[in-house]
Amino acid sequence: MEDAGIYKLSEEIALVQTVDFFTPIVDDPYTFGQIAVANSLSDVYAKGGKPLLAMNIVCFPVGKMDISILREILKGGLDKLKEADTLLVKGHSVDDPELKYGLAVTGTIHPKKVVLNNTARTGDKLILTKPLGTGIISTAIKGNEASESAINAIVKSMTTLNRKASELMQEAGVSACTDVTGFGLLGHASEMVEDTSVGMVIKASSVPMFPETLHYIEKGMVPGGLGRNREFRAHMVAIEKGVPETLADVLYDPQTSGGLLIAVAPEKAQKLLERMHRAGIREAVIIGEILSEPKRKIVVHA
Repeated sequence: MEDAGIYKLSEEIALVQTVDFFTPIVDDPYTFGQIAVANSLSDVYAKGGKPLLAMNIVCFPVGKMDISILREILKGGLDKLKEADTLLVKGHSVDDPELKYGLAVTGTIHPKKVVLNNTARTGDKLILTKPLGTGIISTAIKGNEASESAINAIVKSMTTLNRKASELMQEAGVSACTDVTGFGLLGHASEMVEDTSVGMVIKASSVPMFPETLHYIEKGMVPGGLGRNREFRAHMVAIEKGVPETLADVLYDPQTSGGLLIAVAPEKAQKLLERMHRAGIREAVIIGEILSEPKRKIVVHA
């Protein structure tokens, strides 16, 4: 996912803009359309913004797939946009051998309320709002190994907007936030501390994950992006010996329409967490904190 761009228009209005699209990870076209929209809106929510307008981007293999598939994808996407109170204004389509769908999204936010991903402060607690494992279970789906319960669990999560979590973090006032998507938890967490004066510690046993995720890793259902994520960020991450290798893999797993990773002052963290739980974000949990040392590094302990 491309990071959102922020463009100040006045003292009271700034635009949050992002573009994102990807290939199907579930067989049902309507569900895929919903996931794609939730995924595309996530960058705006991570900035604390309110999405207003969206434009469809579609690559479709004309002549190879029935047009009814595209119709269902777009219907799923439109229904999710309606849920987000976001207006679909236009679209762009091309004939392509590989099906892809996503959106260009524009939202608004007050310039003084933009939540950045690199402004965490020493002592902040880290809240993760959704479980990990969508990449691993999606790989199991492609290998016809995933159980119905595992599929249902990730579909429910991936089609859930980060809207309410974003609204609650804005009300609480937080230090920093990022959405957890293709670079995995540790990849996006690395963005929060690189080129800063702080570091981070994550307690691996506190990180939520979908049931059966570790089971599929043990069966070799590992997406290619997981290894690339690990290779790219290995120089910033120290994983202690007590952390099982399979659990470390989950922390690098590329997510689709993942949750928000929020850095919030310790005196606000528990209250924000309780408000999230009451609002239905029941799997939100504190997974670590921001430290002054080691700078620009992440330490993962058991």
